[in-house]
Amino acid sequence: MGQGRGVRKKGQRRASTTWRLVAWLCALAFLGLAGFGLWLWSYAVTPMPIREGANPHVLIPPKTSLAGIEKILAENGVIPPGRGFYYLARVSRLSQRLQAGEYLFNPGQTPYQILCTLAAGDTVHWSVTIPEGTSIYQLADILAQGGWGERDLFLKLMRDPEILARYGVRAASLEGYLFPDTYQLVRGQNPREIIGLMIERGRQVRQELGDLSNNALGLSPHEVLTLASIVEKETAAPEERPLIAQVFFNRLRQNMRLQTDPTVIYGLTDFDGNLTRKNLETSTPYNTYQINGLPPGPIANPGRASIAAVLHPASESYLYFVSKNDGTHYFSRDLVEHNRAVCKYQKRGGN
Repeated sequence: MGQGRGVRKKGQRRASTTWRLVAWLCALAFLGLAGFGLWLWSYAVTPMPIREGANPHVLIPPKTSLAGIEKILAENGVIPPGRGFYYLARVSRLSQRLQAGEYLFNPGQTPYQILCTLAAGDTVHWSVTIPEGTSIYQLADILAQGGWGERDLFLKLMRDPEILARYGVRAASLEGYLFPDTYQLVRGQNPREIIGLMIERGRQVRQELGDLSNNALGLSPHEVLTLASIVEKETAAPEERPLIAQVFFNRLRQNMRLQTDPTVIYGLTDFDGNLTRKNLETSTPYNTYQINGLPPGPIANPGRASIAAVLHPASESYLYFVSKNDGTHYFSRDLVEHNRAVCKYQKRGGN
């Protein structure tokens, strides 16, 4: 019996030692977790002074991993090197919500605020203005120079049959359908998305203006945009647009050729800025000195006022106009009057 009691006592001592060890390990683990938590909390709420020479504008590419985001932020001086940001994102369960794009970080932001900014997708928006009368070629230049994508890529997308079909554009390109306006774009934005924004804005404006088919000559919506683009390129004076639209309506009614220089220029592949007689005699689908009626499509992207001018032209019998060299035009009802105006304003170069 005594031997049995001794064995039990030894077993009890071993069990007691094991429990003490477990208790110590649990205590150490608790202290470790508490210490880690305290360190992580301190890291999360400590303002980050962006170091000298750091770049406050940071671009996070699409599909960048959490470790990759932490590396980019550290390389740009937004956060100090280390794994603090990684652990903070994991513990806060925000790691799966971080979004790509360009961000602006200011001195004094805490790592947690930086993390929340990334999770909310609070990216930098840049204002990009597309002037009225911009052609697809000029538009591609603006976007390429702004760093939104390659020029050739934009031109390819503007002629993409899939995109044309998706938006119901029955033409060879999106010329005339990309509305000139100021857009808020973000770095890394998909070029297709940018083009989509401009198409949808154009559709919205046209809906606000009413049925484009409801016009004096029964032109199709595509023809309305074509004529509106010509009006846009002929004058920058808002008050003249309805007058110029009416001139073209009057000429179309009388089966007169439009004879407008901007269409000729659009059809030339090597125009050097000086319109010559040879240019006027060059045969292209856009040479309205040689073809009857409208060219096959718009020669630029017209603004709201030019589209409205085609839908609501002035009630005048003018058939001609000539530049007065001051941004406005002189309008004539017959060729005799027009020739006198040409002699006055162009051949003599003055008033």
